[in-house]
Amino acid sequence: MAAKLKKGDKVVLLAGKDKGKEGVIASVDPSAGKAIVEGANMAIRHTRQSQTSQGGRIPKAMPIDLSNLALLDKNGKPTRVGFKIEDGKKVRVAKTTGDVIDA
Repeated sequence: MAAKLKKGDKVVLLAGKDKGKEGVIASVDPSAGKAIVEGANMAIRHTRQSQTSQGGRIPKAMPIDLSNLALLDKNGKPTRVGFKIEDGKKVRVAKTTGDVIDA
């Protein structure tokens, strides 16, 4: 199945403790159906100090289910993503405006 949300997409959170917050997708795990959004769903991880890194309580972005994310269209509104064949290529399309997301 083609990816509706990809790394670098600007999204809004639809559910959870950070509902309504906007951010950019840092990474996507398609097999688990989850994505990591920068600055959202933060958790504190206690890490031990090593030669390379400082220890302590470090905030880390945790994965969010893809169903709880919505892509932001050019108007800044949440939209669903559809697909369309254009010039022999499959492209992602915003359902609200009908605009092609990635050319």
